[in-house]
Amino acid sequence: MKRLQVLLPFVGVAVLLAVWSLTVWARLVDPVLLPSPISTFRAMWIGMTSGKLGVDFLKTVERTIYSTAIAAVIAIPFGILLGSSEKVYRSVEFLIDFFRSTPASAMFPLFLVLFGVGDRTKISVAAFGAALVILFNVAYGVMNARKTRILAARVMGASRLRVLFDVMLLESLPQTFVGLRNGVSLALVIIVVAEMFIGSQDGLGSLDIFDLEGLDIPLFGSQHRPAAFSTRCAQPPCPSRSTTSLPTV
Repeated sequence: MKRLQVLLPFVGVAVLLAVWSLTVWARLVDPVLLPSPISTFRAMWIGMTSGKLGVDFLKTVERTIYSTAIAAVIAIPFGILLGSSEKVYRSVEFLIDFFRSTPASAMFPLFLVLFGVGDRTKISVAAFGAALVILFNVAYGVMNARKTRILAARVMGASRLRVLFDVMLLESLPQTFVGLRNGVSLALVIIVVAEMFIGSQDGLGSLDIFDLEGLDIPLFGSQHRPAAFSTRCAQPPCPSRSTTSLPTV
C-alpha cells in the first residue's frame, strides 16, 4: 500500500502523457501545433545538450534568480516593518493593493524609460512584481502571529524588538515562504514576457518569438515545418535571430 502511495504523484503525469499521445495518434490537433511526446522530448534533449535551448534556459533562470533575490531583500524587511504595526500597514494598504493588482506588463514603458532596453529593465520589472507579492504575504504573516505567544513573551519581560524577531518573525515564516514561492513564479512569468517584447536576443521568451515566427514547432523539429514556409524561406533573407529584430515598446 505504501509503495502505491509513492507512485501517486506520477499518476497525473502518466494520464497527461496518455491523453497527449492519444490526441496526436487520433490527429485531433495538427502535428505542426502539437507534436508527439517523443518528438517533443527528443527535440528538448537535443536543444538542452547541443542547441541554444540550454543557453536560453540558463539565461532566463539567471534573470529570475536575480529578480527574486532583489525582491526578497527589499520586501521581507518592509513586510516585517509594516506587519509589526497594523496602523502603518493600514495607511499604505491601498497603495500596496493598487500596485499589486496592476499587471507588471503595464509597467514596461515606465521601466524602459528609467533603465533603457537591457537586462536591467527585465530584472527590475520582475523584481517589482515579485516584491509586492512577497511584501503582502510577509506583512500578513507578521500580523497574524498567534497573540497568545506574543502576550506570553511580553509577560516574561521580552522587549518589543525581541518579540518581533523571536516570536512574530518565526510565526510568519510559513507565510513568508508562501510569498517567496509565489514571487518566484510571478518573476519567471514576467521575465519570459519581457524577453519576448523588450528587445532580447537570448532567453526562453526570445526563443519563443523566433520559433513562432518560423513555425519551428517542436523547437521544435524542422520536419514539421509547413511547405509554404520552406518555399518562402528559399529566397533569403529568412527570419532568424541574426536578421529579425524583436518589437520594442
